[in-house]
Amino acid sequence: MGTHIIKMPDIGEGIAEVELVEWHVQVGDEVHEDQLLAEVMTDKATVEIPSPVAGKILALGGVPGQVMAVGGELIRLEVEGQGNLKEAAQPKAPEEAPAQPAAKPAPVAEAPKPAPRAESKPVAPASRPAPTPAPRRAPGEKPLASPAVRQRARDLGVELQFVQGSGPAGRISHEDLEHYLEHGGATIASGYAARHDEHQIPVIGLRRMIAKKMAEAKRRIPHFSYVEEIDVTDLEALRVHLNAKHAAARGKLTLLPFIARALVVALRDFPQLNARYDDEADVITRYGAVHLGVATQSDAGLMVPVLRNAESRDLWGNAAEVARLAEAARHGKASREELSGSTITLSSLGALGGIVSTPVINHPEVAIVGVNRMVERPMVVNGQVVVRKMMNLSSSFDHRVVDGMDAAAFIQAVRALLEHPATLFID
Repeated sequence: MGTHIIKMPDIGEGIAEVELVEWHVQVGDEVHEDQLLAEVMTDKATVEIPSPVAGKILALGGVPGQVMAVGGELIRLEVEGQGNLKEAAQPKAPEEAPAQPAAKPAPVAEAPKPAPRAESKPVAPASRPAPTPAPRRAPGEKPLASPAVRQRARDLGVELQFVQGSGPAGRISHEDLEHYLEHGGATIASGYAARHDEHQIPVIGLRRMIAKKMAEAKRRIPHFSYVEEIDVTDLEALRVHLNAKHAAARGKLTLLPFIARALVVALRDFPQLNARYDDEADVITRYGAVHLGVATQSDAGLMVPVLRNAESRDLWGNAAEVARLAEAARHGKASREELSGSTITLSSLGALGGIVSTPVINHPEVAIVGVNRMVERPMVVNGQVVVRKMMNLSSSFDHRVVDGMDAAAFIQAVRALLEHPATLFID
Protein backbone atom coordinates (compact mmCIF):
# COMPACT_ATOMS: atom_id res chain seq x y z
CA MET A 1 0.00 0.00 0.00
CA GLY A 2 1.14 3.56 -0.67
CA THR A 3 0.14 7.11 0.14
CA HIS A 4 -1.39 9.45 -2.43
CA ILE A 5 -1.64 13.18 -1.76
CA ILE A 6 -4.26 15.22 -3.58
CA LYS A 7 -3.30 18.87 -3.83
CA MET A 8 -5.60 21.84 -4.24
CA PRO A 9 -5.89 22.07 -8.04
CA ASP A 10 -5.23 25.17 -10.12
CA ILE A 11 -8.74 26.39 -10.92
CA GLY A 12 -7.47 28.93 -13.44
CA GLU A 13 -7.90 32.67 -14.04
CA GLY A 14 -4.82 33.41 -11.95
CA ILE A 15 -6.51 32.31 -8.71
CA ALA A 16 -3.89 31.70 -5.99
CA GLU A 17 -6.14 30.67 -3.11
CA VAL A 18 -9.66 29.39 -2.54
CA GLU A 19 -11.96 28.88 0.43
CA LEU A 20 -12.79 25.36 1.53
CA VAL A 21 -16.60 25.29 1.80
CA GLU A 22 -17.62 21.70 2.47
CA TRP A 23 -16.23 18.17 2.79
CA HIS A 24 -18.18 15.33 1.18
CA VAL A 25 -15.96 12.66 2.77
CA GLN A 26 -14.44 12.00 6.17
CA VAL A 27 -11.41 10.19 7.53
CA GLY A 28 -11.79 6.44 7.11
CA ASP A 29 -14.05 6.60 4.05
CA GLU A 30 -13.31 4.45 1.02
CA VAL A 31 -13.59 6.57 -2.12
CA HIS A 32 -13.64 5.66 -5.78
CA GLU A 33 -12.18 7.48 -8.75
CA ASP A 34 -14.13 10.64 -9.72
CA GLN A 35 -16.06 10.64 -6.42
CA LEU A 36 -16.82 14.13 -5.12
CA LEU A 37 -14.46 14.99 -2.26
CA ALA A 38 -14.97 18.66 -1.44
CA GLU A 39 -16.38 21.96 -2.60
CA VAL A 40 -14.26 25.10 -2.71
CA MET A 41 -15.18 28.66 -3.57
CA THR A 42 -13.40 31.29 -5.61
CA ASP A 43 -14.53 34.91 -5.79
CA LYS A 44 -16.92 33.90 -8.57
CA ALA A 45 -18.31 30.42 -8.05
CA THR A 46 -18.28 27.14 -6.15
CA VAL A 47 -16.08 24.42 -7.66
CA GLU A 48 -16.36 20.68 -6.98
CA ILE A 49 -13.14 18.69 -6.42
CA PRO A 50 -13.33 15.00 -7.50
CA SER A 51 -10.87 12.27 -6.56
CA PRO A 52 -8.39 11.29 -9.30
CA VAL A 53 -7.78 7.89 -7.64
CA ALA A 54 -9.50 5.27 -5.50
CA GLY A 55 -8.39 4.76 -1.91
CA LYS A 56 -9.05 5.25 1.79
CA ILE A 57 -9.06 8.72 3.38
CA LEU A 58 -6.21 9.09 5.88
CA ALA A 59 -6.36 12.81 6.58
CA LEU A 60 -8.16 15.99 5.55
CA GLY A 61 -6.08 19.09 4.93
CA GLY A 62 -8.37 21.79 6.31
CA VAL A 63 -11.70 22.74 7.84
CA PRO A 64 -14.69 24.47 6.18
CA GLY A 65 -14.10 28.20 6.06
CA GLN A 66 -10.32 27.87 5.79
CA VAL A 67 -8.60 29.68 2.92
CA MET A 68 -6.16 27.32 1.20
CA ALA A 69 -3.41 28.02 -1.30
CA VAL A 70 -3.52 26.41 -4.73
CA GLY A 71 -1.04 23.53 -4.61
CA GLY A 72 -1.50 22.96 -0.88
CA GLU A 73 -2.32 19.51 0.48
CA LEU A 74 -6.06 18.84 0.33
CA ILE A 75 -6.43 15.14 1.15
CA ARG A 76 -4.14 12.21 1.96
CA LEU A 77 -5.25 8.73 0.87
CA GLU A 78 -4.03 5.16 1.25
CA VAL A 79 -3.96 3.57 -2.21
CA GLU A 80 -2.94 0.37 -3.90
CA GLY A 81 0.65 0.47 -5.15
CA GLN A 82 3.26 3.11 -4.41
CA GLY A 83 1.15 6.26 -4.45
CA ASN A 84 2.68 9.67 -5.15
CA LEU A 85 4.08 10.61 -1.74
CA LYS A 86 7.62 10.92 -3.15
CA GLU A 87 6.45 13.29 -5.86
CA ALA A 88 4.39 15.29 -3.36
CA ALA A 89 7.24 15.63 -0.85
CA GLN A 90 9.76 18.45 -0.75
CA PRO A 91 12.60 18.37 -3.35
CA LYS A 92 15.47 16.05 -2.41
CA ALA A 93 18.89 17.35 -1.38
CA PRO A 94 21.55 17.43 -4.15
CA GLU A 95 22.91 14.00 -5.09
CA GLU A 96 26.39 14.77 -3.75
CA ALA A 97 25.04 15.36 -0.26
CA PRO A 98 25.05 12.35 2.05
CA ALA A 99 21.82 10.45 2.13
CA GLN A 100 19.55 11.46 4.94
CA PRO A 101 16.66 9.54 6.42
CA ALA A 102 13.42 10.49 4.76
CA ALA A 103 11.68 13.30 6.61
CA LYS A 104 8.33 12.52 8.07
CA PRO A 105 5.48 14.17 6.21
CA ALA A 106 4.10 17.32 7.79
CA PRO A 107 1.42 16.44 10.29
CA VAL A 108 -2.10 16.98 9.04
CA ALA A 109 -4.97 17.44 11.46
CA GLU A 110 -7.25 14.43 11.24
CA ALA A 111 -10.99 14.75 11.57
CA PRO A 112 -12.64 12.65 14.30
CA LYS A 113 -13.20 9.05 13.27
CA PRO A 114 -16.71 8.48 11.96
CA ALA A 115 -19.24 6.89 14.25
CA PRO A 116 -20.20 3.29 13.33
CA ARG A 117 -23.05 3.23 10.87
CA ALA A 118 -26.37 2.16 12.36
CA GLU A 119 -26.89 -0.64 9.83
CA SER A 120 -23.47 -2.18 10.47
CA LYS A 121 -23.93 -2.51 14.27
CA PRO A 122 -27.59 -2.66 15.30
CA VAL A 123 -28.24 -1.84 18.93
CA ALA A 124 -31.37 -2.66 20.87
CA PRO A 125 -33.21 0.47 22.06
CA ALA A 126 -32.89 -0.58 25.70
CA SER A 127 -29.09 -0.85 25.49
CA ARG A 128 -28.47 2.41 23.63
CA PRO A 129 -26.08 4.73 25.46
CA ALA A 130 -27.34 8.07 26.68
CA PRO A 131 -26.94 10.76 24.01
CA THR A 132 -24.12 13.19 24.35
CA PRO A 133 -25.45 16.67 25.23
CA ALA A 134 -23.68 18.28 22.28
CA PRO A 135 -22.88 16.06 19.25
CA ARG A 136 -19.62 16.88 17.55
CA ARG A 137 -20.73 18.68 14.47
CA ALA A 138 -18.65 21.02 12.36
CA PRO A 139 -19.31 24.73 13.00
CA GLY A 140 -22.44 25.76 11.14
CA GLU A 141 -23.32 22.17 10.18
CA LYS A 142 -27.06 21.63 9.90
CA PRO A 143 -28.36 18.47 11.63
CA LEU A 144 -29.83 15.94 9.19
CA ALA A 145 -33.51 15.21 9.77
CA SER A 146 -36.72 14.80 7.81
CA PRO A 147 -39.30 17.64 7.72
CA ALA A 148 -41.58 15.58 9.99
CA VAL A 149 -38.83 15.18 12.58
CA ARG A 150 -38.03 18.90 12.41
CA GLN A 151 -41.68 19.82 12.94
CA ARG A 152 -41.97 17.44 15.89
CA ALA A 153 -38.79 18.89 17.41
CA ARG A 154 -40.26 22.38 17.12
CA ASP A 155 -43.48 21.22 18.78
CA LEU A 156 -41.47 19.65 21.62
CA GLY A 157 -39.17 22.64 21.97
CA VAL A 158 -36.06 20.57 21.18
CA GLU A 159 -32.96 22.02 19.51
CA LEU A 160 -31.86 19.40 16.97
CA GLN A 161 -28.30 20.75 17.18
CA PHE A 162 -27.99 18.90 20.51
CA VAL A 163 -29.58 15.60 19.49
CA GLN A 164 -27.38 12.65 18.56
CA GLY A 165 -28.60 11.00 15.36
CA SER A 166 -28.32 7.24 14.88
CA GLY A 167 -29.09 7.09 11.17
CA PRO A 168 -26.72 7.21 8.19
CA ALA A 169 -24.46 10.26 8.33
CA GLY A 170 -25.92 11.11 11.76
CA ARG A 171 -29.50 11.49 10.52
CA ILE A 172 -31.95 12.16 13.40
CA SER A 173 -35.06 9.98 13.66
CA HIS A 174 -38.22 10.13 15.79
CA GLU A 175 -36.67 7.45 18.02
CA ASP A 176 -33.60 9.65 18.53
CA LEU A 177 -35.85 12.48 19.73
CA GLU A 178 -37.60 10.17 22.20
CA HIS A 179 -34.29 8.79 23.42
CA TYR A 180 -32.94 12.30 23.92
CA LEU A 181 -35.93 13.33 26.04
CA GLU A 182 -35.91 10.09 28.04
CA HIS A 183 -32.32 10.76 29.10
CA GLY A 184 -32.86 14.28 30.32
CA GLY A 185 -32.54 16.23 27.09
CA ALA A 186 -33.40 19.89 27.51
CA THR A 187 -36.40 21.53 25.88
CA ILE A 188 -37.11 25.17 25.23
CA ALA A 189 -40.09 26.58 27.06
CA SER A 190 -42.81 28.02 24.87
CA GLY A 191 -44.96 31.08 25.36
CA TYR A 192 -43.44 34.06 27.12
CA ALA A 193 -40.63 32.32 29.01
CA ALA A 194 -37.24 33.98 28.76
CA ARG A 195 -34.67 32.31 26.51
CA HIS A 196 -30.92 32.33 27.00
CA ASP A 197 -29.72 30.10 24.16
CA GLU A 198 -27.07 31.44 21.76
CA HIS A 199 -25.85 30.15 18.44
CA GLN A 200 -22.62 31.14 16.71
CA ILE A 201 -22.80 30.80 12.93
CA PRO A 202 -19.46 30.92 11.10
CA VAL A 203 -19.56 33.26 8.12
CA ILE A 204 -18.01 31.07 5.44
CA GLY A 205 -18.48 30.11 1.82
CA LEU A 206 -21.06 32.01 -0.18
CA ARG A 207 -22.28 33.95 2.87
CA ARG A 208 -18.76 35.32 3.42
CA MET A 209 -18.50 36.24 -0.27
CA ILE A 210 -21.87 38.04 -0.17
CA ALA A 211 -20.82 39.96 2.94
CA LYS A 212 -17.58 41.08 1.32
CA LYS A 213 -19.23 42.15 -1.93
CA MET A 214 -22.06 44.05 -0.22
CA ALA A 215 -19.64 45.86 2.10
CA GLU A 216 -17.37 46.74 -0.81
CA ALA A 217 -20.29 48.04 -2.88
CA LYS A 218 -21.61 50.27 -0.09
CA ARG A 219 -18.13 51.48 0.83
CA ARG A 220 -17.06 52.36 -2.71
CA ILE A 221 -20.30 53.48 -4.36
CA PRO A 222 -22.30 56.58 -3.38
CA HIS A 223 -25.80 55.16 -3.87
CA PHE A 224 -28.95 57.12 -4.53
CA SER A 225 -32.36 55.54 -5.04
CA TYR A 226 -35.37 56.48 -7.14
CA VAL A 227 -38.84 54.93 -6.79
CA GLU A 228 -41.67 55.13 -9.30
CA GLU A 229 -45.07 53.41 -9.44
CA ILE A 230 -46.23 51.78 -12.65
CA ASP A 231 -49.69 50.80 -13.82
CA VAL A 232 -49.18 47.27 -15.12
CA THR A 233 -52.87 46.45 -15.73
CA ASP A 234 -52.50 46.24 -19.50
CA LEU A 235 -49.16 44.44 -19.24
CA GLU A 236 -50.64 41.81 -16.94
CA ALA A 237 -53.59 41.36 -19.32
CA LEU A 238 -51.15 40.78 -22.19
CA ARG A 239 -49.14 38.29 -20.13
CA VAL A 240 -52.28 36.32 -19.22
CA HIS A 241 -53.40 36.32 -22.87
CA LEU A 242 -50.03 35.09 -24.16
CA ASN A 243 -49.90 32.34 -21.55
CA ALA A 244 -53.41 31.17 -22.41
CA LYS A 245 -52.47 30.98 -26.07
CA HIS A 246 -48.84 29.80 -26.03
CA ALA A 247 -47.98 28.34 -22.60
CA ALA A 248 -48.45 24.71 -23.67
CA ALA A 249 -46.04 25.04 -26.58
CA ARG A 250 -43.64 27.77 -25.49
CA GLY A 251 -43.80 27.86 -21.70
CA LYS A 252 -45.33 30.29 -19.21
CA LEU A 253 -44.26 33.91 -18.97
CA THR A 254 -43.76 35.82 -15.73
CA LEU A 255 -43.41 39.61 -15.63
CA LEU A 256 -39.62 39.34 -15.58
CA PRO A 257 -39.04 38.85 -19.35
CA PHE A 258 -41.30 41.85 -20.07
CA ILE A 259 -39.27 43.99 -17.65
CA ALA A 260 -36.05 42.69 -19.19
CA ARG A 261 -37.37 43.72 -22.63
CA ALA A 262 -38.28 47.18 -21.30
CA LEU A 263 -34.74 47.63 -19.93
CA VAL A 264 -33.22 46.56 -23.24
CA VAL A 265 -35.31 49.07 -25.19
CA ALA A 266 -34.84 51.94 -22.71
CA LEU A 267 -31.07 51.44 -22.51
CA ARG A 268 -30.76 52.28 -26.21
CA ASP A 269 -31.36 55.90 -25.20
CA PHE A 270 -29.48 55.68 -21.89
CA PRO A 271 -26.24 53.81 -22.63
CA GLN A 272 -24.55 55.45 -19.63
CA LEU A 273 -26.55 53.13 -17.36
CA ASN A 274 -25.52 49.92 -19.13
CA ALA A 275 -21.97 50.32 -17.93
CA ARG A 276 -19.25 49.32 -15.49
CA TYR A 277 -17.06 51.80 -13.64
CA ASP A 278 -13.44 50.92 -12.87
CA ASP A 279 -12.89 53.47 -10.12
CA GLU A 280 -9.23 52.52 -9.73
CA ALA A 281 -8.38 53.26 -13.37
CA ASP A 282 -11.05 55.99 -13.64
CA VAL A 283 -12.54 54.36 -16.73
CA ILE A 284 -16.23 53.89 -17.54
CA THR A 285 -16.98 51.14 -20.05
CA ARG A 286 -20.35 51.30 -21.81
CA TYR A 287 -21.71 48.15 -23.41
CA GLY A 288 -23.86 47.65 -26.47
CA ALA A 289 -24.88 44.19 -25.29
CA VAL A 290 -27.20 43.99 -22.30
CA HIS A 291 -25.82 41.31 -19.99
CA LEU A 292 -28.58 41.37 -17.39
CA GLY A 293 -27.73 40.12 -13.90
CA VAL A 294 -30.78 38.50 -12.30
CA ALA A 295 -30.54 38.42 -8.50
CA THR A 296 -31.55 34.91 -7.40
CA GLN A 297 -32.05 33.57 -3.89
CA SER A 298 -30.60 30.12 -3.15
CA ASP A 299 -30.42 28.08 0.05
CA ALA A 300 -26.80 29.21 0.42
CA GLY A 301 -27.54 32.91 -0.19
CA LEU A 302 -27.90 35.52 -2.90
CA MET A 303 -26.42 34.78 -6.33
CA VAL A 304 -26.53 36.81 -9.56
CA PRO A 305 -26.53 34.63 -12.69
CA VAL A 306 -26.19 36.58 -15.93
CA LEU A 307 -28.70 36.62 -18.79
CA ARG A 308 -26.26 37.30 -21.60
CA ASN A 309 -27.31 39.32 -24.64
CA ALA A 310 -30.83 39.88 -23.40
CA GLU A 311 -31.33 42.11 -26.45
CA SER A 312 -31.00 39.13 -28.80
CA ARG A 313 -33.84 36.96 -27.43
CA ASP A 314 -37.63 37.19 -27.54
CA LEU A 315 -39.83 36.95 -24.43
CA TRP A 316 -39.84 33.16 -24.33
CA GLY A 317 -36.13 32.92 -25.05
CA ASN A 318 -35.32 35.20 -22.12
CA ALA A 319 -37.85 33.39 -19.88
CA ALA A 320 -36.32 29.99 -20.63
CA GLU A 321 -32.76 31.21 -20.07
CA VAL A 322 -33.65 32.92 -16.79
CA ALA A 323 -35.34 29.72 -15.58
CA ARG A 324 -32.29 27.64 -16.52
CA LEU A 325 -29.86 30.03 -14.81
CA ALA A 326 -32.00 30.29 -11.67
CA GLU A 327 -32.20 26.50 -11.39
CA ALA A 328 -28.43 26.17 -11.79
CA ALA A 329 -27.79 28.89 -9.19
CA ARG A 330 -30.18 27.40 -6.63
CA HIS A 331 -28.49 24.01 -6.88
CA GLY A 332 -24.95 25.41 -6.88
CA LYS A 333 -24.33 24.29 -10.46
CA ALA A 334 -23.85 27.70 -12.11
CA SER A 335 -20.42 28.13 -13.70
CA ARG A 336 -18.07 31.08 -13.13
CA GLU A 337 -18.97 32.41 -16.58
CA GLU A 338 -22.68 32.30 -15.75
CA LEU A 339 -22.10 34.30 -12.55
CA SER A 340 -19.93 37.10 -13.90
CA GLY A 341 -19.88 39.83 -16.55
CA SER A 342 -23.24 41.51 -15.95
CA THR A 343 -23.65 45.14 -17.07
CA ILE A 344 -26.85 46.00 -15.16
CA THR A 345 -28.83 44.01 -12.58
CA LEU A 346 -32.52 43.27 -12.04
CA SER A 347 -33.62 42.37 -8.52
CA SER A 348 -37.04 41.00 -7.58
CA LEU A 349 -38.47 39.40 -4.45
CA GLY A 350 -41.71 38.43 -6.20
CA ALA A 351 -44.72 38.40 -3.87
CA LEU A 352 -42.41 39.43 -0.99
CA GLY A 353 -41.25 42.50 -2.89
CA GLY A 354 -42.78 44.98 -0.48
CA ILE A 355 -43.72 48.53 -1.37
CA VAL A 356 -40.26 50.11 -1.56
CA SER A 357 -36.72 48.76 -1.37
CA THR A 358 -33.22 50.22 -1.72
CA PRO A 359 -31.22 47.58 -3.63
CA VAL A 360 -27.43 47.55 -3.40
CA ILE A 361 -25.58 48.03 -6.70
CA ASN A 362 -23.70 45.01 -7.99
CA HIS A 363 -20.18 46.50 -8.12
CA PRO A 364 -18.70 47.55 -10.56
CA GLU A 365 -22.03 48.20 -12.33
CA VAL A 366 -23.66 51.62 -12.01
CA ALA A 367 -27.38 50.73 -11.80
CA ILE A 368 -29.73 48.14 -10.36
CA VAL A 369 -33.51 47.98 -10.92
CA GLY A 370 -35.62 46.50 -8.11
CA VAL A 371 -39.12 45.14 -8.68
CA ASN A 372 -41.67 45.40 -5.88
CA ARG A 373 -44.85 43.36 -5.62
CA MET A 374 -47.90 43.95 -7.79
CA VAL A 375 -51.07 44.98 -5.94
CA GLU A 376 -54.57 46.13 -6.88
CA ARG A 377 -55.31 49.69 -5.81
CA PRO A 378 -58.03 52.26 -6.50
CA MET A 379 -56.71 54.84 -8.95
CA VAL A 380 -58.26 57.87 -10.61
CA VAL A 381 -58.37 57.41 -14.40
CA ASN A 382 -60.13 60.05 -16.53
CA GLY A 383 -61.92 61.37 -13.48
CA GLN A 384 -63.21 57.94 -12.42
CA VAL A 385 -62.02 55.78 -9.53
CA VAL A 386 -61.10 52.37 -10.93
CA VAL A 387 -59.18 49.36 -9.69
CA ARG A 388 -55.76 49.06 -11.35
CA LYS A 389 -52.83 46.70 -10.95
CA MET A 390 -49.91 48.77 -9.65
CA MET A 391 -46.26 47.94 -9.09
CA ASN A 392 -43.30 50.01 -7.89
CA LEU A 393 -39.79 49.99 -9.33
CA SER A 394 -37.16 50.79 -6.68
CA SER A 395 -33.83 51.45 -8.33
CA SER A 396 -30.37 52.51 -7.18
CA PHE A 397 -27.64 54.31 -9.10
CA ASP A 398 -23.96 55.21 -8.75
CA HIS A 399 -24.03 58.98 -8.29
CA ARG A 400 -20.42 59.29 -9.48
CA VAL A 401 -21.49 58.17 -12.93
CA VAL A 402 -25.26 58.69 -13.16
CA ASP A 403 -26.91 62.08 -12.64
CA GLY A 404 -30.28 62.20 -10.92
CA MET A 405 -32.00 63.60 -14.00
CA ASP A 406 -30.73 60.76 -16.19
CA ALA A 407 -31.79 58.14 -13.66
CA ALA A 408 -35.30 59.59 -13.42
CA ALA A 409 -35.63 59.88 -17.22
CA PHE A 410 -34.49 56.26 -17.64
CA ILE A 411 -37.07 54.92 -15.17
CA GLN A 412 -39.78 57.05 -16.77
CA ALA A 413 -38.86 55.52 -20.14
CA VAL A 414 -39.16 52.03 -18.63
CA ARG A 415 -42.50 53.04 -17.12
CA ALA A 416 -43.86 54.25 -20.47
CA LEU A 417 -42.87 50.98 -22.12
CA LEU A 418 -44.51 48.81 -19.46
CA GLU A 419 -47.70 50.88 -19.31
CA HIS A 420 -48.07 50.67 -23.11
CA PRO A 421 -46.78 47.12 -23.72
CA ALA A 422 -47.23 47.23 -27.49
CA THR A 423 -44.31 49.68 -27.61
CA LEU A 424 -42.00 46.97 -26.27
CA PHE A 425 -42.02 45.37 -29.71
CA ILE A 426 -41.78 48.46 -31.94
CA ASP A 427 -38.27 49.04 -33.28
